[in-house]
Amino acid sequence: MPPTPPIAVDDELLELLSGANFALGRLDASAEILPNPDLFVGMYVRKEAVLSSQIEGTQASLTDILEFEALRTSRGGSDVAQVVNYVQAVNYGLARLPNIPISNRLIREIHKVLLTGVRGEDKSPGEFRRTQNWIAGGGNDISDAIFVPPPPIEVQNAMNNLEAYIHRQDSTPVLIKAGLIHSQFESIHPFLDGNGRMGRLLITFYLCERRVLARPILYLSAYLKQHRQTYYDSLQRVRDSGDWEQWLKFFLTAIRDVAGEASGSAHEIVLMRERHRQQVQEQMGGSLHALQLLDYLFQNPYVAVSTAADRLDVSFPTANSLVSNLVDEGLLTEITGRQRDRVFAYSSYIELLSKGTELPSPA
Repeated sequence: MPPTPPIAVDDELLELLSGANFALGRLDASAEILPNPDLFVGMYVRKEAVLSSQIEGTQASLTDILEFEALRTSRGGSDVAQVVNYVQAVNYGLARLPNIPISNRLIREIHKVLLTGVRGEDKSPGEFRRTQNWIAGGGNDISDAIFVPPPPIEVQNAMNNLEAYIHRQDSTPVLIKAGLIHSQFESIHPFLDGNGRMGRLLITFYLCERRVLARPILYLSAYLKQHRQTYYDSLQRVRDSGDWEQWLKFFLTAIRDVAGEASGSAHEIVLMRERHRQQVQEQMGGSLHALQLLDYLFQNPYVAVSTAADRLDVSFPTANSLVSNLVDEGLLTEITGRQRDRVFAYSSYIELLSKGTELPSPA
């Protein structure tokens, strides 16, 4: 890196770059009107974790993750654990980013969090590979591979070159550079497992490091899942013929469309919050504790009465009455079927967030 010959920037690429930048600006502004942008980020990270893991074949939904966090039980088993690790990896990377720049060191640290204790933990978490890997084709043998990344002896040098390019000061627009970084990382394929997830995380970490995003609210996995074959084909065209331009057009289209959809989701959340606050004010006499509980549900859409009592600093009977009133108003739904230690779901919010993360029903 950088590519040789340089990227040929035509009118179409310029228009897509302009559109992607505009959509990102709107998304950043939309996040600021949310009741608590940082709480929204936490939910959005969970959604991204689900979608990015689904691309790699996991069968866990956003509801599975939220129920696991609320109930500490899991329908999805190891798949849920894998998604939970992804959430932890995102949060770990974001917490480290102010103190350590994107680097081989940070990439390895995040990768270790991603794979420790889940499927792939036997494939050297946090270490660049020392054996050959490949992207499988129709069979399990390297001779059937669609793509064979660099041999192990070249991985460290390739990653050193990529790290230097990430921090190189030049006139390349940030979004174009983000696309180049992602493509190059995927082609190096430096780990034995988890390369796809790490490569997608790099996009958001890079945009945050360059302050294009004030908060980590852009994740492309929903788009890449929907257009999976085009995504893979576009990366392969770079490897086969150096067609960076076609890849970048796909990448910028993804950013433009995803940022636009995320802005729309933020607007829907604001409208939902105002509608439900008005309902609480009209039907529950404007109870301050009820409004505080409603805002808490935007951070954790599953709640037990004991949790509500702790968060609101009220007695258990008072919290129980508040929760019961929200159930009566159709805002909460009991999900355990138990008489004690019941858990309630803010279903309409969960449904809004879950769009695009649903798994196909079993045949």
